[in-house]
Amino acid sequence: MTFTSKAEADAYDKMLDMADELFSLLGKSELLEDEGKQEDLAMFLAQNKEEVLYALGAKRKPAPKKAKKLEAVEEDSEQEDAA
Repeated sequence: MTFTSKAEADAYDKMLDMADELFSLLGKSELLEDEGKQEDLAMFLAQNKEEVLYALGAKRKPAPKKAKKLEAVEEDSEQEDAA
């Protein structure tokens, strides 16, 4: 793979390291006998790390941005002014 920056390459290496660790963990479970599926699942989980952390409760989902709330308030004000 070709990366445009060292940071991108480092992030990809870190993701591959996570996938390796997850592969080992999945191997201990004996739930997936097919190593190909085990590898695919490990890679999927590593690529979706944030969602996995949310699902495990290890990380909170970010709160909706206030900008959307402000837009809704402004739209309501404009509608009231038009009436």
